[in-house]
Amino acid sequence: MLCCKNSIQETHYHILSVKEDAAYEEIRASYRSALLNSHPDKLQNASEVSHHENEEGASFLKVQKAWEILSNSKSRALYDLELQSLIRDTMAAEDVSLEDMMVEDVGDAIELFHQCRCGDYYSVDSLELEKMGFPLLKNGSTVSLETRDSNLPAAVVLPCGSCSLEVRLLINSDSYVSITDNSL
Repeated sequence: MLCCKNSIQETHYHILSVKEDAAYEEIRASYRSALLNSHPDKLQNASEVSHHENEEGASFLKVQKAWEILSNSKSRALYDLELQSLIRDTMAAEDVSLEDMMVEDVGDAIELFHQCRCGDYYSVDSLELEKMGFPLLKNGSTVSLETRDSNLPAAVVLPCGSCSLEVRLLINSDSYVSITDNSL
Protein backbone atom coordinates (compact mmCIF):
# COMPACT_ATOMS: atom_id res chain seq x y z
CA MET A 1 0.00 0.00 0.00
CA LEU A 2 2.99 2.24 -0.28
CA CYS A 3 3.61 4.13 -3.45
CA CYS A 4 7.14 3.58 -4.59
CA LYS A 5 7.81 3.09 -8.28
CA ASN A 6 6.22 -0.23 -9.29
CA SER A 7 6.68 -2.19 -6.09
CA ILE A 8 3.54 -1.63 -3.97
CA GLN A 9 0.07 -0.10 -4.44
CA GLU A 10 -0.73 3.52 -3.72
CA THR A 11 -2.31 4.46 -0.40
CA HIS A 12 -5.57 6.31 0.20
CA TYR A 13 -3.41 9.28 1.20
CA HIS A 14 -1.72 9.26 -2.21
CA ILE A 15 -5.08 8.98 -4.00
CA LEU A 16 -6.28 12.16 -2.25
CA SER A 17 -2.83 13.84 -2.52
CA VAL A 18 -2.46 14.48 1.21
CA LYS A 19 0.17 13.56 3.77
CA GLU A 20 -0.58 10.91 6.38
CA ASP A 21 -0.74 13.54 9.12
CA ALA A 22 -3.24 15.73 7.23
CA ALA A 23 -6.10 17.27 9.20
CA TYR A 24 -9.72 16.39 8.42
CA GLU A 25 -10.37 19.72 6.66
CA GLU A 26 -7.32 19.25 4.39
CA ILE A 27 -8.48 15.72 3.50
CA ARG A 28 -12.00 17.01 2.85
CA ALA A 29 -10.79 19.81 0.55
CA SER A 30 -8.52 17.42 -1.35
CA TYR A 31 -11.36 14.90 -1.65
CA ARG A 32 -13.67 17.52 -3.17
CA SER A 33 -11.01 18.52 -5.67
CA ALA A 34 -10.23 14.91 -6.60
CA LEU A 35 -13.94 14.16 -6.86
CA LEU A 36 -14.49 16.99 -9.33
CA ASN A 37 -11.50 15.90 -11.40
CA SER A 38 -12.55 12.25 -11.62
CA HIS A 39 -16.36 12.37 -11.64
CA PRO A 40 -17.98 10.23 -14.41
CA ASP A 41 -20.50 12.99 -15.22
CA LYS A 42 -17.60 14.93 -16.71
CA LEU A 43 -17.35 12.32 -19.47
CA GLN A 44 -18.72 13.78 -22.71
CA ASN A 45 -20.66 10.82 -24.13
CA ALA A 46 -21.48 7.96 -21.78
CA SER A 47 -22.46 5.65 -24.65
CA GLU A 48 -18.98 5.84 -26.21
CA VAL A 49 -16.77 4.86 -23.29
CA SER A 50 -13.10 4.76 -24.18
CA HIS A 51 -10.24 3.11 -22.28
CA HIS A 52 -9.25 6.52 -20.88
CA GLU A 53 -12.80 7.12 -19.64
CA ASN A 54 -12.83 3.69 -17.94
CA GLU A 55 -9.66 4.70 -16.10
CA GLU A 56 -11.34 7.93 -14.99
CA GLY A 57 -14.29 5.90 -13.65
CA ALA A 58 -11.91 3.65 -11.71
CA SER A 59 -10.16 6.74 -10.40
CA PHE A 60 -13.50 8.11 -9.17
CA LEU A 61 -14.16 4.87 -7.28
CA LYS A 62 -10.69 5.03 -5.70
CA VAL A 63 -11.35 8.61 -4.57
CA GLN A 64 -14.68 7.55 -3.06
CA LYS A 65 -13.10 4.60 -1.20
CA ALA A 66 -10.25 6.78 0.10
CA TRP A 67 -12.76 9.32 1.42
CA GLU A 68 -14.84 6.61 3.11
CA ILE A 69 -11.79 5.41 5.03
CA LEU A 70 -10.04 8.71 5.80
CA SER A 71 -13.12 10.77 6.69
CA ASN A 72 -14.00 8.53 9.66
CA SER A 73 -11.56 8.79 12.57
CA LYS A 74 -12.02 5.14 13.62
CA SER A 75 -11.58 3.65 10.14
CA ARG A 76 -8.64 6.00 9.52
CA ALA A 77 -6.92 4.86 12.72
CA LEU A 78 -7.37 1.21 11.71
CA TYR A 79 -6.10 1.98 8.21
CA ASP A 80 -3.02 3.75 9.62
CA LEU A 81 -2.26 0.72 11.81
CA GLU A 82 -2.60 -1.52 8.76
CA LEU A 83 -0.20 0.71 6.79
CA GLN A 84 2.38 0.64 9.58
CA SER A 85 2.08 -3.13 9.85
CA LEU A 86 2.55 -3.45 6.10
CA ILE A 87 5.67 -1.33 6.27
CA ARG A 88 7.15 -3.52 9.00
CA ASP A 89 6.15 -6.78 7.31
CA THR A 90 7.22 -5.96 3.76
CA MET A 91 9.56 -8.62 2.48
CA ALA A 92 12.85 -7.10 1.43
CA ALA A 93 16.33 -8.39 0.68
CA GLU A 94 17.57 -6.17 3.48
CA ASP A 95 16.84 -3.06 5.47
CA VAL A 96 19.00 -0.03 4.72
CA SER A 97 19.22 3.37 6.36
CA LEU A 98 19.92 6.73 4.80
CA GLU A 99 23.55 6.37 5.92
CA ASP A 100 23.87 3.27 3.68
CA MET A 101 22.87 5.21 0.56
CA MET A 102 25.09 6.95 -1.99
CA VAL A 103 24.03 10.48 -2.95
CA GLU A 104 24.19 12.11 -6.39
CA ASP A 105 22.97 15.50 -7.63
CA VAL A 106 21.09 15.01 -10.92
CA GLY A 107 20.16 18.62 -11.53
CA ASP A 108 16.67 19.38 -10.23
CA ALA A 109 16.69 16.42 -7.80
CA ILE A 110 18.97 14.51 -5.47
CA GLU A 111 19.19 10.77 -6.19
CA LEU A 112 19.86 8.12 -3.54
CA PHE A 113 21.42 4.77 -4.57
CA HIS A 114 22.23 1.48 -2.88
CA GLN A 115 23.98 -1.35 -4.74
CA CYS A 116 22.10 -4.62 -5.19
CA ARG A 117 23.67 -8.10 -5.02
CA CYS A 118 23.15 -8.40 -8.80
CA GLY A 119 25.37 -5.37 -9.45
CA ASP A 120 22.61 -2.91 -10.38
CA TYR A 121 21.15 -0.35 -7.98
CA TYR A 122 18.09 0.40 -5.87
CA SER A 123 17.34 4.08 -6.29
CA VAL A 124 14.91 6.84 -5.38
CA ASP A 125 15.11 10.57 -5.96
CA SER A 126 14.14 13.53 -3.79
CA LEU A 127 11.06 14.28 -5.96
CA GLU A 128 9.64 10.76 -5.43
CA LEU A 129 10.37 10.91 -1.70
CA GLU A 130 8.61 14.26 -1.39
CA LYS A 131 5.50 12.86 -3.14
CA MET A 132 5.48 10.10 -0.51
CA GLY A 133 5.64 12.69 2.28
CA PHE A 134 9.37 12.44 3.06
CA PRO A 135 11.12 15.63 1.89
CA LEU A 136 14.88 15.35 1.47
CA LEU A 137 16.66 18.22 3.21
CA LYS A 138 20.13 19.43 2.19
CA ASN A 139 22.07 21.30 4.85
CA GLY A 140 25.61 22.19 3.83
CA SER A 141 27.46 18.92 3.41
CA THR A 142 24.70 16.63 4.73
CA VAL A 143 21.38 15.31 3.46
CA SER A 144 18.58 14.13 5.77
CA LEU A 145 14.97 13.01 5.46
CA GLU A 146 12.18 14.92 7.18
CA THR A 147 9.71 12.60 8.90
CA ARG A 148 6.05 13.14 9.73
CA ASP A 149 6.15 11.56 13.17
CA SER A 150 9.40 10.41 14.70
CA ASN A 151 7.50 8.02 17.03
CA LEU A 152 6.15 5.90 14.17
CA PRO A 153 8.39 3.68 12.08
CA ALA A 154 8.43 4.58 8.41
CA ALA A 155 9.99 2.96 5.39
CA VAL A 156 10.01 3.06 1.61
CA VAL A 157 10.43 -0.10 -0.44
CA LEU A 158 12.85 0.28 -3.35
CA PRO A 159 12.99 -2.24 -6.21
CA CYS A 160 16.24 -3.14 -7.95
CA GLY A 161 16.62 -1.78 -11.48
CA SER A 162 17.42 -5.26 -12.88
CA CYS A 163 16.33 -8.12 -10.63
CA SER A 164 13.32 -8.83 -8.43
CA LEU A 165 14.98 -7.96 -5.11
CA GLU A 166 13.80 -5.05 -3.00
CA VAL A 167 15.27 -3.19 -0.04
CA ARG A 168 13.42 -1.30 2.64
CA LEU A 169 14.80 2.20 3.23
CA LEU A 170 14.14 2.86 6.93
CA ILE A 171 13.28 6.46 7.63
CA ASN A 172 13.93 8.07 10.97
CA SER A 173 14.44 11.69 11.95
CA ASP A 174 18.04 11.32 13.07
CA SER A 175 19.29 9.76 9.81
CA TYR A 176 21.61 11.74 7.59
CA VAL A 177 24.33 11.12 5.04
CA SER A 178 27.40 13.24 4.41
CA ILE A 179 27.92 14.51 0.92
CA THR A 180 31.28 13.52 -0.54
CA ASP A 181 33.22 15.52 -3.14
CA ASN A 182 32.21 13.17 -5.97
CA SER A 183 28.49 13.12 -5.00
CA LEU A 184 27.27 16.69 -4.92
